[in-house]
Amino acid sequence: MKFEGIGIENLKAELNRLDEVMLDHRLVREGQWDYERVTYDRKFELKDGVYYLRVFGYAVEGDVGSHKAVIQLMTPLLGKHYYPHGVEYGEGENFPESLVNQCKKILSDIKAEVEKFAE
Repeated sequence: MKFEGIGIENLKAELNRLDEVMLDHRLVREGQWDYERVTYDRKFELKDGVYYLRVFGYAVEGDVGSHKAVIQLMTPLLGKHYYPHGVEYGEGENFPESLVNQCKKILSDIKAEVEKFAE
């Protein structure tokens, strides 16, 4: 499920500050990066399955490995994990309304914080 229209996809921000904001909202980058791209994940374990809120970005300046990069954020996604196949974001997925609303709130809060220092 894409979270379009939230406005996060319009933001560019310095990597280290972005890492701090995302971690404050329990979205972690961990090893999910290369020198040009990042993925922040938050895991939700519910009765009916495991879900991931994902915020992607790519470096428009610098590189992620040096911790000196400006990241252009992209449209966030919500997906359901299926073992052993991975995460599905498809239109045919049913996402609990309470989870969708919680994700929208998290993304809105992140947007408000990142806007304070975004480029």
